[in-house]
Amino acid sequence: MSLENPLTYPLLFNQVRILDATTTTETIANVLVDRDRKIHIGIDQNQIPEQTSIYEGSGIICGTGLVDLYSTSGEPGHESRETISELVQAAQIGGFSKVGILPNTQPAIDDIAALEFWRNVQQKHSNILQPWGAITKELEGKQLTDMGELVETVVGFTDGKPIANLLLVRRAMEYVKPLGKPIALFPQNSELAGNGVIREGKWSLQYGMTGYPAAAETSAIAAIIELVRLTKAPTHLMRISTAQGVELIAQAKNDGLPISASTTWLHLCHCDRNLDSYDPNLRLMPPLGSEADRLALIAGIRTGAIDSIAIDHTPCAYEEKVVPFEVAPTGAIGLQFALSVLWQKLVSCDLLTASQLWQALSLNSSKVLGLETPTVTTIFDPNLSWLANDLAITSQSKNSHYIGQTLIGKVL
Repeated sequence: MSLENPLTYPLLFNQVRILDATTTTETIANVLVDRDRKIHIGIDQNQIPEQTSIYEGSGIICGTGLVDLYSTSGEPGHESRETISELVQAAQIGGFSKVGILPNTQPAIDDIAALEFWRNVQQKHSNILQPWGAITKELEGKQLTDMGELVETVVGFTDGKPIANLLLVRRAMEYVKPLGKPIALFPQNSELAGNGVIREGKWSLQYGMTGYPAAAETSAIAAIIELVRLTKAPTHLMRISTAQGVELIAQAKNDGLPISASTTWLHLCHCDRNLDSYDPNLRLMPPLGSEADRLALIAGIRTGAIDSIAIDHTPCAYEEKVVPFEVAPTGAIGLQFALSVLWQKLVSCDLLTASQLWQALSLNSSKVLGLETPTVTTIFDPNLSWLANDLAITSQSKNSHYIGQTLIGKVL
C-alpha cells in the first residue's frame, strides 16, 4: 500500500507487533496515538476517544526509538551539504531518537569551545544529536586531546578514521579507561589499504578497479585487540566489513575482553558484485566486501559478535559525487532509508528476525553509547511503499543509491 493522505490524530493501529528489544520477544496489542503524538500501547476499546481514525495497514511494528552510533554532520563547516535542522528532520523521519555525531566537523569536536556549539544544538533539538569527542587534535593522529575536559558532554571518543600510531592508541585507551566512556576505532592498516576502492578479488579484477585487501582491516583489528588485552579499556570497533574480522571479534569477546563492534547498514545490504554500475554513492570506506563477508556480518549480528548497525550517514554535495567512482569521496546518506531497506533485505528474506534487527539498531547502540534505553517509540509499516525522490529527502545532499527508487517500509 502507499500513504496518499497525511495521518490524522487520534489514530488507532490494530493488532500491532510490539517488539521488546530487551528480551527479543514480541506481543500483539492495539496502539493509540493521541492528538499530542503520545503513544498508548495496549489500549482497550472503551478507552478509544471519539472521532479516532483507524489505520488500515496490517503487520505494523512498534519498538523503541532507533539509535545511530555514528554519522557526519555537515554543520558546522559544510552547511551547503546539510544543516543540523535537516539532519535532525532526516533522523526523525527515519525513526531515530538519537544520532551519534562524529567529530569531523569544522571546527573538529576537540576542545571546550567546539563543545559549546553542540551544547546549544542539544538544547534546541532535544538531545537527539550526541557528539563524539576527538581522540587527537584536529583528527590528525598526532597529539591527544584533553579528554578529561570533554568527557561530560561527549558519548565517547573517536577520530572516525584510522590512527596509525599504535603507541598513541594505547595512551588514548589508558587515558579513556577511568573516564567511563568508550573509545571507537576504525581498524584500517592504511599502507595495506593503499588506494583500494573495492574489495580485492574476483570483482575488483572484473570491474578494473583498485583492490582493497581484507587484510587491511583484519591486521588492524588484531593489533587493536592486543591493545585492549593490554589496557582492558572498553573499545568499540567501527565499520567492520570482513568475515575474518567477525571471527577475530567473536574470539576476543569469548576471551572476556571489553570489546563491542558495529558494521554499517550498506555493508549488510550490498557486496562488491553490486558495483557493476560504478555508482559513486556505493563508494564507501571500507569498501563493500564480498557476498561471503556480507553473510558473515549478518551472522555476526545473530550471534552477538557484531553488536550494532550504524548508519554512518555522510552528506556530500552533488558536484562532489558526480565524478568517476575511484575519485569520488566516500560515504552516503541513509537515515531516512536504512530501516526500510534493512527490513526488506534482511527481515523479509529471513536473514534476521524483526527483534534482532531492532536490537542492533536500538538497544545495543544505546548500550555502546552509554545511554539509557530510548523512551521514544517508533511505529513502522513494513508494507507501506514510498518514492525516495528529491521531495521526500530532507537533506540538500542526495548522495544515495536509493534516490529515485520506490521503497517498501516506512516509519509512520
